[in-house]
Amino acid sequence: MRYGLLFLALLYCLPTQALTIHRLISDGAVLQRHHSIPLTGTTEAPNVKVWLNNEFIGEASADNQQWRITLPAQQAGGPYTLKVEAEDTLVVEDLYFGDVFLTSGQSNMELTMARVKEAYPDDVEFANYPLIREFAVPDEYRFDDENHNYSSGQWLAATPSHIANLSAVAHYFARELYLSEGVPIGIINASLGGSPIEAWMAKEILANYPDDIAAGDYFANPQHIQDTQQSEQAAQQAWYQALHAQDKGLKGTPWFTPDVDDTDWQTLAIPGNLPGYNEGFAGVWWLRKHVFLAELPKTPLTLRLGRIVDADEAYVNGHKVGNTTYQYPPRSYRVPVSALKKGDNVIALRVTSNGGSTGFVPDKRYYLGNDNARISLVGEWQYKVAAKTENTPSTTFIRWKPMGLFNAMIAPASQFPISGVLWYQGESNASRPADYRDKLTTMMSHWRALWQQPALPFFIVQLTNFMQRRDEPAESSWAQLRDQQYKSTELPNTALIVTVDIGEWNDIHPVNKKEVGHRLALAAKQLVYHQPVTYKGPEVSSISVEDQRVIITFGNAEGGLHANTSLRESFAIAGQDGKYVWANAQINGNQVMLQHPDITQPVNVRYAWGDNPAAGLYNRAGLPAPPFEHAIHQ
Repeated sequence: MRYGLLFLALLYCLPTQALTIHRLISDGAVLQRHHSIPLTGTTEAPNVKVWLNNEFIGEASADNQQWRITLPAQQAGGPYTLKVEAEDTLVVEDLYFGDVFLTSGQSNMELTMARVKEAYPDDVEFANYPLIREFAVPDEYRFDDENHNYSSGQWLAATPSHIANLSAVAHYFARELYLSEGVPIGIINASLGGSPIEAWMAKEILANYPDDIAAGDYFANPQHIQDTQQSEQAAQQAWYQALHAQDKGLKGTPWFTPDVDDTDWQTLAIPGNLPGYNEGFAGVWWLRKHVFLAELPKTPLTLRLGRIVDADEAYVNGHKVGNTTYQYPPRSYRVPVSALKKGDNVIALRVTSNGGSTGFVPDKRYYLGNDNARISLVGEWQYKVAAKTENTPSTTFIRWKPMGLFNAMIAPASQFPISGVLWYQGESNASRPADYRDKLTTMMSHWRALWQQPALPFFIVQLTNFMQRRDEPAESSWAQLRDQQYKSTELPNTALIVTVDIGEWNDIHPVNKKEVGHRLALAAKQLVYHQPVTYKGPEVSSISVEDQRVIITFGNAEGGLHANTSLRESFAIAGQDGKYVWANAQINGNQVMLQHPDITQPVNVRYAWGDNPAAGLYNRAGLPAPPFEHAIHQ
C-alpha cells in the first residue's frame, strides 16, 4: 500500500510540459522586418500572453496544448525582449529585426569559415559583426511526416568566438549586405554535405518521380532505418577490425616507431598515387620520411599533408599528431615541441584506402614548419603496403534519401518570412543531370508557395570548375548540370551565380568563398534591394554566321567584353558531323568571332563546356559569362 501511495506522490510531482516557443525564436534571433511573425509553441496552460519590450502584443487560448500569436510587422532594429507568459514565463532576449535569408544545399554551402581561415586570416581573427547572425539547422531527416520545429540550434553572431563555425559563403554574402544596407542580417542555414536535390523536395512535388518517392517511403518505417544501420555498421566494423588485424605495420614494432628499418621500402614521389594499383586498392599502406631539424623550435609546428585519399593517421617520432577519416578535408596537424628533436625526425603516415585509387592530391601544401620557416615534404618518401583486402562494404546514406531533409530541415522554417533563398547544390546530381532543371524549378515554385511569397528571390550558385582539364573538347555531365542550373533561371526573380572561373581542379570544395558571397550579394542588391547594380555576366543574345565565321553577340556587356586568359580552348564549334573542335576566338566590342579552317558550315557552338573548362570571358563589371551550348540557325 505504501508503494502505491509513493507512486502517486511521485506522479503528482512530475513536471508538466514546459512553455515552449519555436526554436527560431530564441536568444539572438534575427526576424524578418516589415512582415508579421507567427509566434507558436506549446503549453498546458489555458492561455498565453506576449509582450515585446513591455508592450502588450496579445493573448491567445491554447488549442490542444498548441498556442499561436502573431507579432505585428516591425521596422529594422533592436535589441528587443520578448516575454511569453502562461503557466510559467519564457523570455527571449537580444532579438533584432532585419533581413533573413535561407541558405541551403550541400557541403559548399555548409563549409565553415574555419576551412577558409588560411586564405582569409583577418576575416576570421578580426570578425566583429554582432548584427550578422546565423542559425545552423541541425542535420536531421524524417520520411513519415513534416516537422514543425527544430530539436536544437541557436543563433550565433559573426564575432571572434563564433565566426569559425559559420558558413563561409553565407558570411561573405551577409557581410556585404550588412555593410551596404545597414540592417541586421539573419541566416537560416539548412544545408548538408553530399545531399542530392531530391532530399530537399517534398513528397507531393515528386509525383513524376515514383522511384524517388519509393526510396523515401521505404525509410518512413523506423524499423527499416534501424535494420539498415545495424547491418551496415556491423559490416563496416568487421571490415575495419579485420583490416586492423591484417595490418603488418601494427604488428611487432609498429611502423610509426622512429627506429624501424625502412631501407628496403619502395620509393614514392609525393604528391602522387600508390604505384601499381591502377585498377584500385583497398587496404593499408604506410609512408615514412626523415626530416632534419638543425634546432628545436620554440613553438609547435604545423604538419601540412595536402589532401589524402582516403583516411590517414600521422605520427612524428612515434607521437600521433592527427588523423582524418575521409578524403576531402585538408590535412593540417599541430606538432608539439615535445614530439620533435634536434637532428633526424621521422614522419610516418598510415593511409587507409576504401577502394579505388589512393594517394596524395597534387597542387596542395606539403610541409613541416610555421610562418617563419618551412621544410618541404614534396619529393621522395618510403612506402610499403601493409594489408590488402576487398573494398569497404557499401553504406546507405539514409539522410540523403528523397524528402527526408525537406521534412526535417526546411519545413520547420517555412512559417517565417524571409528575404530570399541561396541555393548551392548540384555536385551530387552531376552524374545524372537530365532532370535537374525540372526538379529545381519545381522545388523553387513549391518553396515559394509554402512561404506564401510568390516572388521570393532565389539565388542559384552554379557548379564551379573541377577535375582535370581536357586537351580536346569532350562531353561533360558537369557542364550539362551547369546548363540545367542556367535554364532554371527561366523562373522570375531568380539569379544564376556563375563560379566556373573560381574553382580548383583538385578540390570539390574550393576555398574562394569570398567571391561567391560577393556575387551572391550583387544579385541580392538587385533582386531584393532594387539597387541599379550589374549582377550578371555576359549572356548570348544572338548567333549568326557570316563567311563561315560564327558571330556571337552578348548582352550585359556594356563597354565591351574582355578576356583575362587566352580563349584558345574556351569556344568549340561543330559541323554537320557533330564533332567539336576548338575555335579561334576574337573579341570585337560585345561580340566574339569564331572560326575554324575545317568547319565551313558550323552547326553548334559551346563555351566553357567541360568539367574544368577554360572560362575567361567577362564583361567590364568583372563578371564571367556562364557556360552555354547553342545551335546555330543559318
